[in-house]
Amino acid sequence: MMNIKLVLLVSLTLFFFATSSVLARAALINNSIDPYSFTFFRLFFGALTLLIILSFKEKKLNLSLNKNWHTSFLLFLYAICFSYAYINLDAGLGALILFAMVQLTIIITALIKKERIDIRKALGISLAFVGLIYLLYPSEGFEVSLYHSILMMISGVAWGLYTIFGKKSSNATLNTTDNFTKSLFFAIIFFALFVHNVKLSSYGITLAFISGGITSSIGYLLWYYLLPNMKIITSGILQLLIPPLAIFLGVLFLNEKITSTLIISTILILLGILISIYKKDK
Repeated sequence: MMNIKLVLLVSLTLFFFATSSVLARAALINNSIDPYSFTFFRLFFGALTLLIILSFKEKKLNLSLNKNWHTSFLLFLYAICFSYAYINLDAGLGALILFAMVQLTIIITALIKKERIDIRKALGISLAFVGLIYLLYPSEGFEVSLYHSILMMISGVAWGLYTIFGKKSSNATLNTTDNFTKSLFFAIIFFALFVHNVKLSSYGITLAFISGGITSSIGYLLWYYLLPNMKIITSGILQLLIPPLAIFLGVLFLNEKITSTLIISTILILLGILISIYKKDK
């Protein structure tokens, strides 16, 4: 039997991930805030929230200057490409591209590490990918920006690697806080090198606060807590739930269109995931 607590935590984490896509798209679709500022405030509020949580959990803050720079950079790379991609991608489509690349990154890593992929997992992964391809396949009246899609692909690779490194985490709260805090260093460098204009509004900053202070910080904290308890492949498969969820949230809150293609692809993805993670009771 599946652990009920684990199922609930995974469900909440995936919901937070999907909500992050909707919040980013909502903030950027009307130019309420520029992509860099959204990223900076998202990471800043995330770091602040996690520092508060850590201060209650630990007797003293023990953030080292010598650790987690690689994961902090991956977190920043994911976040900055994520924001710039959502200038011209719907919430669901962006999540689809993002987590397809996450899955591909995780599968390649699992194969390199020789993690066993049995026939059932292979069938489930294949079926889920058929659903993803079906959804993304060009059709009349359907156009996707190649530039913004590539940005989201880079974001997906960064998140996939961040997920893989998270399996080694022995202290989820400490490591996630450290990652968010150090990611601000890369955000400042990016600002100095590439940002010339910023646009701010109370609405855009509020969405960045919700994204960073709640859905991202708590979501990533839970994710780092869960990762040591699952295989790399399983973590990737579960994240394929996020695109359909983000699509439906986009339809609900951003008036993005729902189509028969969306419904069919969602069924294929969910069925593939169920096949991959299902285990018979002995």
